[in-house]
Amino acid sequence: MPRVKEILDTMDYGPAPEANSAITQWLKTHEAGLGQFINGAFTKVGSETFDVMNPATEAKLARVSQGTPADVDQAVKAARKAFPAWAKLDGHTRATHLYAIARLIQKRERFLAVLETMDNGKPIRESRDIDVPLVARHFYHHAGWAELIADEFPDYQPVGVCGQIIPWNFPLLMLAWKIAPALAAGNTVVLKPAEYTPLTALAFAEICHEAGLPPGVVNIVTGDGRTGQALVEHPDVDKIAFTGSTEVGRLIRKATAGSGKKLSLELGGKSPFIVHEDADLDAAVEGVVDAIWFNQGQVCCAGSRLLVQEGIAEKFLGKLRRRMETLRVGDPLDKSVDMGPVVDPVQLKRIREIVAKGQDEGGTLLQASCPLPEKGYYFPPSLFTDVDTASTVMDVEIFGPVAAVMTFRTPEEAAALANHTRYGLAATIWSENINLVLDTAARMKAGVVWVNSTNLFDAAAGFGGYRESGFGREGGREGMFEYLVPTWEAELPKTSEKKAAALNIAPAKSIDLKGLPSIDRTAKLYVGGKQARPDSGYSYSVLNAKGQAIGQAGLGNRKDIRNAVEAAGKASGWSSATAHNRAQVLYYIGENLNARANEFAARLEAMGQSAKVARAEVEASLRRIFWYAAQADKYDGRVHSTKTREVTLAMNEPFGIMGLLCADECPLLGFVSLVMPAIAMGNRVVAVPSPAHPFAATDLYQVFDTSDLPDGVVNIVTGDRDELAKTLADHEDVAALWYFGGMEGSAAVEKASAGNLKPTWVSNGKARNWLDASQGQGGEYLRRATQVKNIWIPYGE
Repeated sequence: MPRVKEILDTMDYGPAPEANSAITQWLKTHEAGLGQFINGAFTKVGSETFDVMNPATEAKLARVSQGTPADVDQAVKAARKAFPAWAKLDGHTRATHLYAIARLIQKRERFLAVLETMDNGKPIRESRDIDVPLVARHFYHHAGWAELIADEFPDYQPVGVCGQIIPWNFPLLMLAWKIAPALAAGNTVVLKPAEYTPLTALAFAEICHEAGLPPGVVNIVTGDGRTGQALVEHPDVDKIAFTGSTEVGRLIRKATAGSGKKLSLELGGKSPFIVHEDADLDAAVEGVVDAIWFNQGQVCCAGSRLLVQEGIAEKFLGKLRRRMETLRVGDPLDKSVDMGPVVDPVQLKRIREIVAKGQDEGGTLLQASCPLPEKGYYFPPSLFTDVDTASTVMDVEIFGPVAAVMTFRTPEEAAALANHTRYGLAATIWSENINLVLDTAARMKAGVVWVNSTNLFDAAAGFGGYRESGFGREGGREGMFEYLVPTWEAELPKTSEKKAAALNIAPAKSIDLKGLPSIDRTAKLYVGGKQARPDSGYSYSVLNAKGQAIGQAGLGNRKDIRNAVEAAGKASGWSSATAHNRAQVLYYIGENLNARANEFAARLEAMGQSAKVARAEVEASLRRIFWYAAQADKYDGRVHSTKTREVTLAMNEPFGIMGLLCADECPLLGFVSLVMPAIAMGNRVVAVPSPAHPFAATDLYQVFDTSDLPDGVVNIVTGDRDELAKTLADHEDVAALWYFGGMEGSAAVEKASAGNLKPTWVSNGKARNWLDASQGQGGEYLRRATQVKNIWIPYGE
């Protein structure tokens, strides 16, 4: 028997297996197979099934039904039937249901942890100490939101039936992230777990039944991608929430385009892990262990790109290599194991292929020398050196225990390297200099930033990404908005022409290029603070309500959009300006518009409005400008209550460049209602005004020029709304897009936005009353003009 001293030198601990007899007994009771959980009960095992395997032993665990379109339809109908009663429950009653679920999860913590480990392969220490406690935490936290919903979200209502699709890397935790906020908001759900790891979801269904959750509120349908596709395409689903790969996220964005379904996507990542020269290197090394070898690297926010300052790189890598050699890989039910197997042989094959490609490209592969079990889908902790930004292992999400390292010299270079990716899910920064870490955190194009820590999660803090890591947030106040819709927006009529007629406004007319009359007034485009002729050289007639030409406007094209986006890109200083300075400029715009109020009212009358409505629109525009000027320095972030001795800052950040396509109704007010919240929050915009009534917007050129608005902050391109919308939606540098027009145009925008997965806000052919402040202004506009970055900052010694 080895002596204690020898054990401490070798770290050669003996096995510490976790008992799994309760799980084997549970599986034995279901050895005939597991059906779907629909309308509060399990169905019979379907005609088509698939086996669920233990990735550590390659042994079969269970047989599970393959969900069919009929199963999905039955589940959606059950959720639809249950929705009215569940949504009408007072918040306290819904809260008691979530609380009961949380208590039952706590009572079954060990059972769920062992089942998760056997199903997924993650070490029991992780499932027991991290995953399952967080699952209970989410249900407790959202029981609180259910209790407070009438007070905290007074003008919102639940979306309806939510289709939710979760991955295999955190099966039960992802379920909690999806189901808890949906139920708290008053929605009903149909959830599809990953086909590799459905067992804890089915065990959760039993908990729902035991907790007395009303039938149909939670439905769980198992299956592969075909089941998920049926759920996404079901016409009676009101929202889709998806966590998974960016490639599948794009397909879902396209599939839901034009359907009116609300959508949130939490997708892939290639997160940077920055180590500055003044960092606590030993702590940073442990951070790497948690960043990339936690859960076998099967983490969407894994810190897989190590960026180490040049002066300490050799010392840091030496410490990291030594730490790699102490990692233990083996049976995940062994409490002293650091890494278990990856989830499936398909995933193992993909990891091996990418690693081989990294070596072929000249990268040097370092791997821990730990022995691997003969059975199971194991891969050793791995690290690539001698790579650059173009290397496959630095660019592609491997989703395995493989990191790659590069060096940097200055903080500016570190930020540039960190943001050199199409993803934007998370980032980690290590430094003892608080000024340096906060400056670096502000530079990160990522939804979550951890300071001197990594992979921290809590139900009170939102989680989600920028760019191709998706849009929407899960957790905290931000996450609740994903399962709510403003009451006024839900009740909007579908026909814009009826609403326009009710406001005594001329409806849109198609652009006519034939037989253009000779009219002196021709409005140019407004790009980079200057009036510009359209690239096409063409203009179109602008007609009043009687069909009479009142002027011409430039017919913008894709090159004009390109020029406008470039001009907006050069105006980046607006995004970093203080909120007070932005507010002042908006106040100046309001003052200068007020000085010309009669002129603008007369212009609206010439377009076909009554004198009363024209005056009301100008006055409402003034109020709106001043309201957003007031909000510019008041719509601020929060400090979330998360972990002990952590300050978790939720910061509202501008997207950068936004595309805005304006409605025909209330052409001046509609333009102001979109442009002002966007620029108040620090965005720069490319705006396409009403094609039928563009002069209401083009007349603002002189107002902008005399209001100290920096060149390029607002760019105006007139022309065909739907044609220009597609160009804006396709443009990689446009980070978010709002479209207010017809149903076909809305669908086209959502479909085209799948390219860089920019967030969109479309009207789906529904016209709002822009004169009504509850519809035309408010926090919903500010929320959609920003994206939330959560920065986790520890404090104390």
